[in-house]
Amino acid sequence: MLLSFRDFEIDTSLFTLRSGDQLSRVEPQVFDLIVYLAQQPERIVSAQELLAHLWAGKVVTESSLRSCIKAARQALGDSGAAQNCIATVRNRGYRFVAAQCVPSAPVLSPRLRLEPAYPAGVPPQPHRASIAIMPFVDLSQASQGRAGIADALVHDVIFQLAQMRSLFVIAQGSVFAPKLRQLDAREAGQLLQVDYVVSGSVSLKDQRLSVSLELAETGTARIVWVENFCQALDDALLVLNQIGSKIVATLASEVELTERNRAILRPPDSLDAWQAYHRGLWHMYRFNQNDNQQAQHFFDIAVRLDPSFSRAYTGLSFTHFQNAFQGWSARAAQVDLAYQTASLSLEADQRNPSAHLAMGRALWLRGQHADAVDELEHSIQLSPSFALGHYTLAFVHAQAGDPHAAILASDHSRLLSPFDPLLFGMLGARAIAHVRLGQYSEAAVWAVKAAARPNAHIHILALAAYSLALAGALDQARALVATLHQQQPHYQVEEFILAFRFDAQGAQLFRQAARLIAPSC
Repeated sequence: MLLSFRDFEIDTSLFTLRSGDQLSRVEPQVFDLIVYLAQQPERIVSAQELLAHLWAGKVVTESSLRSCIKAARQALGDSGAAQNCIATVRNRGYRFVAAQCVPSAPVLSPRLRLEPAYPAGVPPQPHRASIAIMPFVDLSQASQGRAGIADALVHDVIFQLAQMRSLFVIAQGSVFAPKLRQLDAREAGQLLQVDYVVSGSVSLKDQRLSVSLELAETGTARIVWVENFCQALDDALLVLNQIGSKIVATLASEVELTERNRAILRPPDSLDAWQAYHRGLWHMYRFNQNDNQQAQHFFDIAVRLDPSFSRAYTGLSFTHFQNAFQGWSARAAQVDLAYQTASLSLEADQRNPSAHLAMGRALWLRGQHADAVDELEHSIQLSPSFALGHYTLAFVHAQAGDPHAAILASDHSRLLSPFDPLLFGMLGARAIAHVRLGQYSEAAVWAVKAAARPNAHIHILALAAYSLALAGALDQARALVATLHQQQPHYQVEEFILAFRFDAQGAQLFRQAARLIAPSC
């Protein structure tokens, strides 16, 4: 339903608020408040009614409602003094006083079409890259006795890859069709009309399972990636699951890398939603302020072209997270935007593990540790091969949760994605966990590895310096601080502590490390 008043338009089906061509992002609770009042123009709505509607029985004070009213007025260009949209009726409640709303069925403007507009006769690009996992060849001498092991692995990979929801995955029934088994991988991929095709072989020898894989682009026959996975077959089902998880995480990462590199070569004004999203990823993973702004620009294009694109909202949420975490913009506003865009990602696709990851990060920014852990655990329940879900769980646990769980999650994330763009964070989370456990030498080893990554940001350099100091390597720590100060001359330990959310003991340990490096500070 559309609600129109003044120069604003609310689409309750897409959860959007627009003024002309400008799309405003508001918190879900603020959006619900505006809709509730706008649907009842000229009626006085009591504070108690609004509290009951917005907080559904939770015990909150009227100050929470006043904050929500203030945010709603700001979103509508209103104020407590002007009250052109939401008026306060003293001792009675609130009344919506803008021009009469006109409800109607939603008609998408060109800015909010679910698919970009294409010239007549030109078919739209697929929303996601497509991939087919072809049946693996069983090379084992005893293949008669284990006829199902290769097919079981393919089934597991297809299932887990589909759980990630980042690619369009051809179903098992299609790839196992007898006709396709007679074709080579490229021919089968062309027949299925997919962008990528995976072929491979399985071999069992001396109770070791070896899986050799090849990922190729269907259109060009270019080999994108090859790898061999080998593991002792102690427990067949467990090993198949472990190897399958590694394959899935690596495939998703390699396809994403290829799509990013392809998108960066296209003219910016020719991008569709999928390409704009991957252009944004290319900038996002460079971890500096200018590229973060560029990433935000391309993610904005992606969601404008396709408002149902859950992962594009996730990317937007991450850029706001980075602005807050790195101190590149006013923290409070960026925390709110990280939460709002994570909410839009969840609204677009509740089963997308990336959407729950974004919400977990946003809740961590808001200081809601338990809720953040719940969302992150949900993300890896939806997709056990989701390396970034495991990493972010390690990140949150390392600072104020269970440091032992952080170490396990960090190790698992690296096992799934050993060349991940966020590898520095995976290593850094393990280092923080060791600091909180009083294992300073181990912390220093992992933190130095993290700082050595080419895209490590300044907080990772600080983590390495403080870990070295706690381990007694003061000369190395001071040399690293000198390098850090070349990038940011006035960096202090309080900036490091502000960026993270350590428990009291953890914060005290890092302050102690800073005093060891520079006793006068």
